[in-house]
Amino acid sequence: MKAKLTEDIIPVTDFRTNAAELLEKIKKTRRPLILTQRGRSAAVVEDMREYEDRLERLELLEAIVRGLQAAERGEVVSHEDAMRRLDSLLNG
Repeated sequence: MKAKLTEDIIPVTDFRTNAAELLEKIKKTRRPLILTQRGRSAAVVEDMREYEDRLERLELLEAIVRGLQAAERGEVVSHEDAMRRLDSLLNG
């Protein structure tokens, strides 16, 4: 989920002081917190489920890109051949 820039940017010192409360807020809202240090963005803290979901989406997108690139290079398999290979894998 996207951060609300008016609510989810805080100084790292505030995070240190209120870490438990802010971690609960992150879990509840599923929005990341952007931490600043000396007025500049320094880090992002996000809910673990959101992080894992983001990684899964990234891996899927990377697989799609690899597949599209392979297709552009002509590295394709006919439907019939794919079905034969799948049948062989499933049925030995």
